[in-house]
Amino acid sequence: MKFTKIYDPREMNSYQFVAATGLVMTLVANIIMLLIGKSMHNFEALYLCWVVFFGLGTIANFNSNPDDHDHHHHH
Repeated sequence: MKFTKIYDPREMNSYQFVAATGLVMTLVANIIMLLIGKSMHNFEALYLCWVVFFGLGTIANFNSNPDDHDHHHHH
């Protein structure tokens, strides 16, 4: 089991990368909303969504073979 598939962006699949980006963007948006004094009902639920999305992407990444990654062979 290669644990770098969890934290190294070069080893992540597209689901993990989108989830990590979404998590960072949600955190930045949350900080901005705190600074300007705004709030949004259930905004924190986005964190759970990104974590679940990342977890499912990680499971898919661990279950994939090295040959499964975005290689298009043209004959």
